[in-house]
Amino acid sequence: MNKLSVVIITLNEEYNIKKCLDSVKDIANEIVVVDSFSTDKTEEICKQYDDLVFIQHKFENYGKQKQFAINQASNDLIFSIDADESLSKDLITEIKAIKENELQFNGYYIRRQTFYQGKVLQFCGMHSEKHLRLFNRKEGKISDVTVHEKFLMNLSCGILKNKMIHYPYRNLAHHLEKINQYTSLFAKENANKKPCSKTKVFTKCSIRFFTIYFIKLAILDGYSGFIWAVMGSYYSFLKYAKISEIQKLKSSSSIS
Repeated sequence: MNKLSVVIITLNEEYNIKKCLDSVKDIANEIVVVDSFSTDKTEEICKQYDDLVFIQHKFENYGKQKQFAINQASNDLIFSIDADESLSKDLITEIKAIKENELQFNGYYIRRQTFYQGKVLQFCGMHSEKHLRLFNRKEGKISDVTVHEKFLMNLSCGILKNKMIHYPYRNLAHHLEKINQYTSLFAKENANKKPCSKTKVFTKCSIRFFTIYFIKLAILDGYSGFIWAVMGSYYSFLKYAKISEIQKLKSSSSIS
């Protein structure tokens, strides 16, 4: 049987972490949680679980934090899951079968079922997204980026049939909080690249809404889909507006 380490990074995840841990405890030979010094009950909840290693580590960016977590694992077969995700019963069964047999691939992509505004998003592009979460850590590494990190492999990978369950935002206020956090990180990382004009800010925002709402069919997800498209557009707007702002401030300070 292949031994599996589940790795999770956390920061103030008391709302989600129990659901996540309950879903992975039956597939894990060990669980590694790397926490960015949470101030809520995340640590207390995590330490209620057997075979769980809880480590606190200073956060630099998502890529480095996840790579650090992977490096702490005892096994080469890794399942990387976010604290706001959990496994369906069918996915648990599927992963158990992979553990019990010879691996056909060194990595497996998994699709997600996203809950938002009280319903499952059937469209919005969410149904077709896939994420490399089950892999042999010797065959690749996490991308060293500030946000939207992913495990990079040169080898061909399989795709699991069943989906993870994703609970990304508790409410609109939480969604806005995350957008502000991620866009600030993105802007800081990308502000030294080519200049970002006002036209680009407007264009990126407009195209993003059109893409999500009409091309990715968020319109078919009703009111929830409309909010998702608006928030996606706002996310794009803030990314480039913040880059433009940083670049203007740097330009002004160099002139003075």
